[in-house]
Amino acid sequence: MDVLSKDNVYTIDDIYALPDGERAELIDGKIYYMAPPNTLHQRLVHFFDREIGNYIQKNNGECEIFPAPFAVFLSKNDKNYVEPDISVICDKNKITDKGCIGAPDLIIEIVSPGSVQMDYFTKLFKYRTAKVREYWIVDAAKEITTVYRFEKEIMEQYSFSEDVPVGIYEGFSIRIH
Repeated sequence: MDVLSKDNVYTIDDIYALPDGERAELIDGKIYYMAPPNTLHQRLVHFFDREIGNYIQKNNGECEIFPAPFAVFLSKNDKNYVEPDISVICDKNKITDKGCIGAPDLIIEIVSPGSVQMDYFTKLFKYRTAKVREYWIVDAAKEITTVYRFEKEIMEQYSFSEDVPVGIYEGFSIRIH
């Protein structure tokens, strides 16, 4: 992800003014362009969408799952707009025709070579301060999932061969391999 400019402060209007097909996120008024995802990235997004979506459906859950591209407005100002790879939202009042207004309950980001700094540092801080309950960083290159359960102030790492407990759902876990 590249920062457009360090001098200018951009807003959501600038995101909406991008040419069709160009994706970017806005964090604290800075635009970060997003590279197209690779095949493994898309397979993982589909996997999580299916696994979590099936769990929600089977258990008549109230939450909804939204894979990227799906707009998440983390704050009430117009300087933050992200498109997490997976967003799980349990408060239907946060869901509008434009996306999610406020923090999702669970966010999953699939690391790509260009997003390491963004996923492990910038977004980690933004998601924590926005009160996301749980944040997963899935690193396919290292076959590790790092899970932050912000409410409990816990950080855990799991290999792809281990069951990863989904903290927002008691008794539900996901194994990637």
